[in-house]
Amino acid sequence: MATLLYRLGRASFQRRRLVVALWLVVLVALGGAAAAFMKPTSSDFTMPGTESQRAIDTLAREFPAASGTTGTIVIAAPAGRTLADPAAHAAVAAVVQEAGKLPGVAGAVDPYQAGAISPDGRHALVQVQFLAQDDAVTDVQRDAYAHTGAAAEQAGLQVEHGGEVMHDSPGIGGTEGIGVLIALVVLVVTLGSLVAAGMTMLTALIGVGAGMAGLLALSGVVGLTSTAPILALMLGLAVGIDYSLFITSRYRQHVRNGVDPPDAAGRALGTAGSAVLFAGGTVIIALAGLALVGIPFLSVMGLAAAGTVAVAVLVAITLLPALLGFAGRRVLPRKAVTLDQVVTREPAGFRWARQVIRMRVPLLIVGVLGLGALALPALDMRLALPDASTAPVGSETRAANDLITEGFGPGFTGRLALVVSGDSPAATTAAVADVSQRLSGTENLRAVTPPNVSQDGRTAVVGVLPKTAPTDPATEALVHDIRAKAHAVRGADIALTGQTAVGIDVSAKLSSALPTYLLLVVGLSVLLLGVVFRSVLVPIKAALGFLLTVGATFGLTTLVFQQGHLAGLVGLDTAGPLVSFLPILLIGILFGLAMDYEVFLVSRMREDFVHGDTPVRATVNGMGHGARVVTAAALIMTAVFSGFILLDDPVIKSMGFALAVGVLIDAFVVRLTLVPAVMSLLGRSAWWLPRWLDRILPDVDVEGAKLRRRLDAVSPAPELVDVTSR
Repeated sequence: MATLLYRLGRASFQRRRLVVALWLVVLVALGGAAAAFMKPTSSDFTMPGTESQRAIDTLAREFPAASGTTGTIVIAAPAGRTLADPAAHAAVAAVVQEAGKLPGVAGAVDPYQAGAISPDGRHALVQVQFLAQDDAVTDVQRDAYAHTGAAAEQAGLQVEHGGEVMHDSPGIGGTEGIGVLIALVVLVVTLGSLVAAGMTMLTALIGVGAGMAGLLALSGVVGLTSTAPILALMLGLAVGIDYSLFITSRYRQHVRNGVDPPDAAGRALGTAGSAVLFAGGTVIIALAGLALVGIPFLSVMGLAAAGTVAVAVLVAITLLPALLGFAGRRVLPRKAVTLDQVVTREPAGFRWARQVIRMRVPLLIVGVLGLGALALPALDMRLALPDASTAPVGSETRAANDLITEGFGPGFTGRLALVVSGDSPAATTAAVADVSQRLSGTENLRAVTPPNVSQDGRTAVVGVLPKTAPTDPATEALVHDIRAKAHAVRGADIALTGQTAVGIDVSAKLSSALPTYLLLVVGLSVLLLGVVFRSVLVPIKAALGFLLTVGATFGLTTLVFQQGHLAGLVGLDTAGPLVSFLPILLIGILFGLAMDYEVFLVSRMREDFVHGDTPVRATVNGMGHGARVVTAAALIMTAVFSGFILLDDPVIKSMGFALAVGVLIDAFVVRLTLVPAVMSLLGRSAWWLPRWLDRILPDVDVEGAKLRRRLDAVSPAPELVDVTSR
């Protein structure tokens, strides 16, 4: 692999104009495809095979007029007035009439006739039924809905618009650019050259542009969830910058030490490029592995992010060497340190490695216990799909939700529906009566509404109102109680649905899949690292470090986003359960990123050990040569992920926070501290491999040791010197 990449690096360097031209053609083609075929993203988190989805499918078949998305207009009278006043009554009626005539609306329900007036008489709910599903509602229709009720507001009433139709898909704005700017500053400081930093950033941006364009072009044939493009952008930027940094740093080392630039590009790609290819492959496999969980929207998110990472890898190993051909020696700082200059100060990575080895036992104890303590809040972790109660304060969706809670109680924002299907109208009627009687007196049940029957009389919908909010644990217990009692009814098929039930079903499916996926990822890490490092203990150590990272990340995210501690620091308005797919997604992403740092640090340790260094000396060398780049890479990733914390959407905010924290913990605590401590303790046993396993495992030579020996036999390259730019 290293030899092939060496040839690719030299070829891209020497045919740089052709390579750049080809990538420009690809970018234009993908951009045109995105413009032509891009479709809106979806907010659909349903899951085939669950009870709630089965009920939704029945409703779409038996009640087609009511299968579209819904809106809820909340009207409130000021203190001291009620909606029973003639003027207020007339204003509400005008809102109902206006909403019923909106484009794309099947009708609006008069709250006076439906009994949707709060006990204090100050609040009313106008239910608006759209013909199309949420994703098919146009911006014009949604905007018209959001501007209804102007006359009622002029009459002194408060009007807020909520419901499924007001779901706001998270967008890509300017705040993410803050993280990119911070990353650029880190690159300039690390590389000491504006040319090198700008070229590295340009390469990453081209990769993420191509990846996002391809993803959006595919949205015409594959339904993308609203978070899929954001996740792809996060990872594409982070790994794109990191991979380019790793290769550029190695190229600079070779050029600084007198290697001819074309050969330096080939050597950089054959060594650091091999590690990039392996690291990128692990990220891609981990993300694509989400498809094995069997959850459609999660599969789409994983594959979308994996595709963007794949493009980032391709750009790093093809376009970057071509750009290095244009930059040549200008990637070095103006005052570059040469071999004949005396380096008076040892690089910080070497000093840190020696300090860690001297204090390895205390550092191991403190590190493991500290990360274990940070993981404790995860024992209380609760998962749910987001609802309007956690929307940003000031948004109309949140205002409507708060007004409904104020007037009707929190249960009105999480209404449930029992779908009863019998073989005959009589069987359905009997089942409705039976289930209504069984539900009487159920704890936390507020009310059961009269049934709405289909035209053929064989399907009925019974509304169920909880007393508590959708994400309240008591509501989840109520859903289970209702299902247990409903399933005991004979003579009809009964299924419970509603957004609350859907969220509970999705969370349950994801929670059950989490241990299996974690086991898959850990097993994969042990297998892959066993092949790379030809060792038994090193992969086990890496997997245990990954588990510490994941546990501490889950704990901190639970502490902030669920329990609300320090929530103000991340701009979180309301604490609540973590979004259902966050844990399983984090495992896949953090696994790939953790393996990046493991490979770049430990592969140098193995190479030096194989060439005769003692285990301690090999550990010091691996840290000394890799710590600076890994530190910069971790800071860059953290900056990129932190930029997404500034978004208002709580789901994206929690994803950005968890990834940023996870990278910091894994890079600085696990890889740069615990790894050298453990490696020095293990000594030679770290590289032990049974002979029978040694014969079976392929020799992938990620660090390109064989390539170096072959090239040095022809044209020796000076030993790499890792010096700080002056």
